[in-house]
Amino acid sequence: MPVLRVALDLPLHRLFDYVSPQATLADVGRRVRVPFGRGEKIGVVLDVVEQGDWPLDQLKAAAEILDDLPPLSEDFLALCRFASTYYQAALGEVVLQALPSGLKRLQPPTRRAGRARSVVRPLPPPVLTAEQAQVIAAVPLQAGYTAHLLFGVTGSGKTEVYLQLIERALALGGQVLLLVPEINLTPQLEERVSARFHDRFVVALHSELAEAARERHWRAAASGEADIVLGTRLAIFAPLPRLALILVDEEHDPSFKQQDGMRYSARDVAVFRAHQRQVPIVLGSATPSLETWSNARHGRYQLLELRQRANPAATLPTVDLVDTRKMKLAEGLSAPLIDAVETRLQRGEQSLIFLNRRGYAPVLACTACGWVSRCQRCAANLVLHLADRRLRCHHCGYECPVPRACPTCGNQDIHPFGRGTQRLEEWVRARFPEARVLRVDRDAVKSRKQWEAMLERIHGGEADILVGTQMLAKGHDFPRLTLVGVLGADSALYAADWRAPERLFAQLMQVAGRAGRAELKGQVLVQTEYPDHPLYAALTRHDYPGFAASQLQEREQAGFPPYAFQAVLRAEAPQMADSLAFLTTAAAMPVVAAHDQVMIFDPVPMRMARLANLERGQLLVESHSRPALQQFLPQWRQAIEQIKAPSRLRWHLEVDPFEF
Repeated sequence: MPVLRVALDLPLHRLFDYVSPQATLADVGRRVRVPFGRGEKIGVVLDVVEQGDWPLDQLKAAAEILDDLPPLSEDFLALCRFASTYYQAALGEVVLQALPSGLKRLQPPTRRAGRARSVVRPLPPPVLTAEQAQVIAAVPLQAGYTAHLLFGVTGSGKTEVYLQLIERALALGGQVLLLVPEINLTPQLEERVSARFHDRFVVALHSELAEAARERHWRAAASGEADIVLGTRLAIFAPLPRLALILVDEEHDPSFKQQDGMRYSARDVAVFRAHQRQVPIVLGSATPSLETWSNARHGRYQLLELRQRANPAATLPTVDLVDTRKMKLAEGLSAPLIDAVETRLQRGEQSLIFLNRRGYAPVLACTACGWVSRCQRCAANLVLHLADRRLRCHHCGYECPVPRACPTCGNQDIHPFGRGTQRLEEWVRARFPEARVLRVDRDAVKSRKQWEAMLERIHGGEADILVGTQMLAKGHDFPRLTLVGVLGADSALYAADWRAPERLFAQLMQVAGRAGRAELKGQVLVQTEYPDHPLYAALTRHDYPGFAASQLQEREQAGFPPYAFQAVLRAEAPQMADSLAFLTTAAAMPVVAAHDQVMIFDPVPMRMARLANLERGQLLVESHSRPALQQFLPQWRQAIEQIKAPSRLRWHLEVDPFEF
């Protein structure tokens, strides 16, 4: 009697056996409906064997092997096995999370035919610069696996390089996977790709798609019907039978790292997939991650450079530091920045005031008794959103009305402290009443349609001053934007996170790159109380290589990645004592002593120690050998699974952690 080895969407590192009289090896990769507990689940067949781990009379029968789509390919299953092994995730979770939700339902929704695609007027390709032509020629599409870092300054035409490479790959009969970090970048890029390849089938895969559309696009990719797949991190697992090229735009972006479920890096999985399928991969960024830059400097990736902006009339903006130590600021803005905005208004040009903090103010406080608007569920403050008079936690989502008086002492004179984009927008409107002010953050833009409408207003000249967060920092081209003013950058200079300088430099370089992308000259004003800081010195020179060299030197001295390899065991429970006790037990397991190349640090609370009513602790694991760490982790995980923990305690293991 054939036995199906089935992967189910469960956090268990095992497969489940079911009997099926008609099953054959041809059913490997098919979805299957099986009984589980008191109900049924959809799983995926990973093997068909004659004898399972249990006697046949103890096995349940599979209810139905579904044949409404071809079996998942072996290379797709191999990719899932790699992700499961490397990231210590249950194989069933990996395989099933890669499928659209409609394919995991017992009763799939009625599928409608896709709407006819609108015909987009084809756009002729622009004339390439000499640098662009050299880069394109340096990427061989028929030489098997090659990895390239496309390091190009903002506005250097990296997207045009992608489009030219896509055209070459399509001419060879292949499919192309283009990954972007955020949904907000997808509509603009999708429109540009569709306009260039109007006679090709382009599909998008991201979390904001309707369920039916995502399944339809996934099926088109898996069948080979789609020529170009454009998506966010979840698209890395899309089956692509004719895959010929992988492109990862803004490869440094933290959004490529999944922070729940299976905690994987889509960028790193993309590199593995390119090697697995023996196709080239291009990682593009104006501010590469230090891990990627190190790989390029040591020859593991080929470094391709675009040092000049693609528009011959455009130059990199000048970056000037405004020393605010002895200045009196008006709602956070210095006199030089206010004057610069005034000048742009007189010229009919656009300005961007960048503050990466949404809401009206970071906290509401009482000066009489010291009460602060803290979240009841987290170790964080509630942010004041004055427009709808709510206090909100940006970590767990808790919210409540703004109190009329101090909850502790009854004082009615409670004040907002600090500033967010809402408060900044209010002041800018009052200071420049003749200007059209537009705020761009996640409170003002909550959906794709709203984002597209916002971009249309900006491009249509309906805004003179933009007040925005990191939503505007990358991937956008506003020809009339000539001034960028940066507020509040200093807070990241001395953060506890050792990645903070890298993130800050990337953010500032990206937002600075929005200025002067056309014929109009751009200027960036960065307000700071530390004008002599080396990070700002590198920023004024647009010197990413110099900044990266100094950061890598510091990391090598400290033994941080990429000179070490890390994993983190995290535990959360209603009481911190339970979390730390669990981690202490895990650190003392006998398997730890058997791996002398692995170092385990003491358990400590996380920086955000309390989140959503759970107390969180963590345990850092480190090794100077990736193979040694990978050999240790599965043995350690199996031992941890045997620990008897409190019923409400939850734990997970994250490899290559991005946040602590």
